[in-house]
Amino acid sequence: MSTLSIVNATIFDGVSDDLVEGAVHIADGRITAVGGAPQAADRTIDARGRTVLPGLIDAHCHAYGFSLSMLEMESLPLSYVALMAARRLRNSLSRGFTTVRDPSGGDAGLDRAIREGLLPSPRYLWTGAALSQTGGHGDVRSADSDVCGCNAHTCEVVDGVENLRVAVRERLRRGAHAIKIMASGGVVSLTDPIRIPQYSPEEIQVVTAEAARRGSYVAAHAYSPEAIMHAIDNGVRTIEHGNLLDAPTAAAMAAAGAFLVPTLAAYDAMNRRGASVGMTAVQLEKNAEVLESGRQAVRHAREAGVQVGFGTDLMGFLEDEQLNGLRLQVEVDGALTALKSATSVNAALLNRPDLGRVAPDALADLLIVDGNPLDTPASLWEGERTVIQAGVEVL
Repeated sequence: MSTLSIVNATIFDGVSDDLVEGAVHIADGRITAVGGAPQAADRTIDARGRTVLPGLIDAHCHAYGFSLSMLEMESLPLSYVALMAARRLRNSLSRGFTTVRDPSGGDAGLDRAIREGLLPSPRYLWTGAALSQTGGHGDVRSADSDVCGCNAHTCEVVDGVENLRVAVRERLRRGAHAIKIMASGGVVSLTDPIRIPQYSPEEIQVVTAEAARRGSYVAAHAYSPEAIMHAIDNGVRTIEHGNLLDAPTAAAMAAAGAFLVPTLAAYDAMNRRGASVGMTAVQLEKNAEVLESGRQAVRHAREAGVQVGFGTDLMGFLEDEQLNGLRLQVEVDGALTALKSATSVNAALLNRPDLGRVAPDALADLLIVDGNPLDTPASLWEGERTVIQAGVEVL
C-alpha cells in the first residue's frame, strides 16, 4: 500500500461553498480522510499557503483535434493522429486536468495505451467519431469538393435510422463512454448554417435509445434554440456549446435535466488568433456570430437552473488556451461556481461520483495551486501547480 499525506492545506472539496484547513490523506490512489491530524505516510507534501482542489475536468477536449482543418484531421494516418493526441493529452494533464471527455474522437487503442500507462494522460473518456448527417457539421467537404475525408478519426457521416443504430452499437461495443451527434451547424465546417437543426427526430431517437439501453447517454453539438430543443426533445442529455441559448430554451433544458457544456475558450481564442492559424473567412464570420452570445448563454442557463459544466473545445495550436477557459468562465460565474463546474458538476455529467471531489473514497486526482483561488482566481491559470493523479505526483 502506497500512502501520501498533504498537510497544512486549504481545501476546496468541489462541492462546498467554504474552504477548510487541514490535511488530505491518500492510500492506494484513493482519498482516505480529509482534515484531522497529520498521519504517517510514505510521502508528505507541505501545502502551507496553497489550496488543494479536485483535479480539473475538461468535458469537451479533443485529443485528435490537432488542426483547425477538418479535412486534414480526417486525411492523415491514425499513427500520426495518435502521436499528436499523446502530446495534447500530456499537455492537458500538466495543466491540472486529470480527467477529460473527448466528444469527437478517441478509440479503443488510445484508451488501452492510456490504461496501460504507455503515455501520461488524464483519465480519458471518449465517444469515438461524432455522428453527422450528410452536409452536417461533421461533413468535411466544401460545397464544390468531392474529396472524401474517410478515416473518421473525429467525425463520421452516417445517415438513416438503421445505419445509426449499427454505428452506436459499434461504438459502445468498443468501449465508448458516450455518443456524440452533430445537431446543428458549426464554426469550422463549411457548408452548414449554424442555426439549422440537423438529423431527423427519428434519427436522434434511435441514437439516444441505443445509448440508454447500454446505460450511456448522448451529447449533441448544438448552438441555436431550435437545435437545442430538437436535441433534448429527442432524448439528448448534454448540449455542447449552446452559444445561442435563450431563456425559454434554458427553462426547457432544466426541465429535461439536460446539462450545458459551454466552451468559451474556443471562440475567444479563434477571435484573437484564428486568422494567424489559418481559419477561413467563412469560419471567422461564423465564430463572430456566436462569440459574444456564449457568455449570455451561461447566464440564461444559470437563471433557469440548468447544470452548467466546463469545456474548452480547443483545436490545433489553440490548445494552449485551455486554462484561459477557466478565466473566461470565472468572469461569467465567479471563481466558486466556475470551480464547481470544472469539478463536481462535470463529474455528475460523466456519471462519475468518484471524481471531482476531495472526499473519502474519491479517487485521489488533485491539483494544488498557490494561494486561495476564491480570493485570487488567477492562481487557477497562472503560477506553480502540483498535479496528483491516483495519489501520485505527475509531470
